[in-house]
Amino acid sequence: MQDVKQLTINAIRVLSAEAIQKANSGHPGLPLGAAPIGYATFTNMVFNPKDTAFDNRDRFVLSAGHGSMLDYALYYLFGFGLTKEDIMNFRQLGSRTAGHPEYGVCPGVETSTGPLGQGIANAVGMAIAEAYLAEKFNKEGFPIVDHYTYALCGDGCMQEGIENEAASLAGALKLGKLIVLYDDNDITIEGDTDITFRENVGKRHEAMGWQVINVKDANDIGALNRAIKKAKAETEKPSLIVIKSLIGYGSHLVGKASCHGAPLGEEGVATLKKNLDWTSEPFEVPAEVFEHCKKFARKGRRAEKAWKEMFKAYAEQYPELAKEYISWKKKELPDLKNIEELWQFEKDDASRGYGATVLNKLAKYIPNLIGGSADLAPANKSNMKSRGDFLPDDRTGSNMHFGIREHAMAAIVNGMYLHGGLIPYCATFAVFSDYMKNAMRMSAIMELPVTYILTHDSIGVGEDGPTHQPIEHLAGLRAMPHMKVYRPCDGRETTAAWINALTGKDPSCLVLSRQTIPMLEGTGEKAMKGGYILADSAKKTPDIILIATGSEVNLCVSAKVELAKEGIDARVVSMPCVEDFEAQSEKYKESVLPKAVRARLAVEAGSPMCWYKYVGMDGKIIGMERFGESAPAGKLFAKYGFTVENVVNNAKEVLGK
Repeated sequence: MQDVKQLTINAIRVLSAEAIQKANSGHPGLPLGAAPIGYATFTNMVFNPKDTAFDNRDRFVLSAGHGSMLDYALYYLFGFGLTKEDIMNFRQLGSRTAGHPEYGVCPGVETSTGPLGQGIANAVGMAIAEAYLAEKFNKEGFPIVDHYTYALCGDGCMQEGIENEAASLAGALKLGKLIVLYDDNDITIEGDTDITFRENVGKRHEAMGWQVINVKDANDIGALNRAIKKAKAETEKPSLIVIKSLIGYGSHLVGKASCHGAPLGEEGVATLKKNLDWTSEPFEVPAEVFEHCKKFARKGRRAEKAWKEMFKAYAEQYPELAKEYISWKKKELPDLKNIEELWQFEKDDASRGYGATVLNKLAKYIPNLIGGSADLAPANKSNMKSRGDFLPDDRTGSNMHFGIREHAMAAIVNGMYLHGGLIPYCATFAVFSDYMKNAMRMSAIMELPVTYILTHDSIGVGEDGPTHQPIEHLAGLRAMPHMKVYRPCDGRETTAAWINALTGKDPSCLVLSRQTIPMLEGTGEKAMKGGYILADSAKKTPDIILIATGSEVNLCVSAKVELAKEGIDARVVSMPCVEDFEAQSEKYKESVLPKAVRARLAVEAGSPMCWYKYVGMDGKIIGMERFGESAPAGKLFAKYGFTVENVVNNAKEVLGK
């Protein structure tokens, strides 16, 4: 007769196989092989299934998200609120048990993990947040922030470059409360990993400053428990537990790539049950399994109760810190719009310079603002001068140094936000958003309001040439649902962009210039609507509407003056954020861009694709339909038509003059 531990592990296996078979879709190999790893992790974690947002819970990230039924089986058995019907509806429309774990959909899921490697990088961000908050709030006898971050990875995660980026930073930062469990089964979709992946993963992580612990057999629960205990005892290094497992354990396809991403088949499920001595009806689990799992839920409830009692005493002894902790957790913000100094600028600057001015003012009002750059802070001006640096041996600073690791940086920032308590941002050149795109997409899918500072926004990068000039990037970012893209024309528009980014519900890109752009009359709070009339026509109905963003807005303002000399009455519309403009009422949008005015000209030093919607069949676009080249910025703008003269000539062409 099986003991209850083994019975619980087999319940995870059978539920996974049954759900995948019923859906006729899924990945049974990982949950069958890694079920003991999931069980050992959950029985060593602190969590309260009745309060999945318990502040001091341990975090668990299934980085190998294709094995999602492992997650769902664990959440079901340990009482997180999933039902048998949820398990039976795996991968079905509207189900809480989606093909890959989805944040905000399934209770207990800490982050959406789809693309391999995103999860481990998110986990690094969570561990950074834990370390930073612990340094800020913990006092002797009051470990207010004191928990671990666990991530389960497979061979796929270990082959993705983002994992190496994230692991390298984790080692450098000495994130001792990060524990990664590596389900090392030597199999990927195309077969044995030996055909492409022969490195010693443990040695690689040792070289990056990790403690590496080896477990020879995933089914050895005692060894898994000892490994986790050893990992928790190491405070100076993150820990990698390398666990040899058999993909598809218990099935007729054990050890074979064919069980990675396809159901076992009805006969295969029957064989699995026979091999595991499983006699329960489909989707039924013995009562003793649930009773066993309740022990750990009760342990978590006791832990939360003790934490709340501790926090009450903490609040009595450190009332200001306790008040600040609560405020940070709620991500409370002051009324930024009405802080006068945020709208004040002393001189003309590049919008990256305006951005730095705004950021450093915001740092005075938002104590939990934290972020940094991928080794480009001096260029993208993303440093908070009064804050200090977050370093391996000094957790007090809130300027992050991510190293030259754009992909991991973006995913790490997602993890920092998901942990709670912090308002994170990160920065690089706009052209390098290509490296970050998958993590940015995950921000958008999860609707995480993190801020991406993307400088050197156009051919204005100049001499660096086409490899550094983001031509198609604005269009690509704008194509992403739930991503807001700001390209401000001066300091006050940059302030508006920052305020909207910090107070919105979606991630935001602040796309900022390298070259100086002047402060313009009429900019300000109106920019928070995304698009507005910057310089209006003399008549109620303009002859033509000029629409622009960023450095090209000033061209249109000057062109309006020149057109007036020829009797042409133009309206200039600044459109720093298409997404915010589209969120306005139809009445407002009509007041800015009246349908009756079909003569329109859009001007932006990037791909013209976004602007056809606004200029229609009768309008024109001055944009970039080829890559740039290496030359001084002024010469490039002139060559590609971003001049007042060319704006005037194109406006006249639209009007047939």
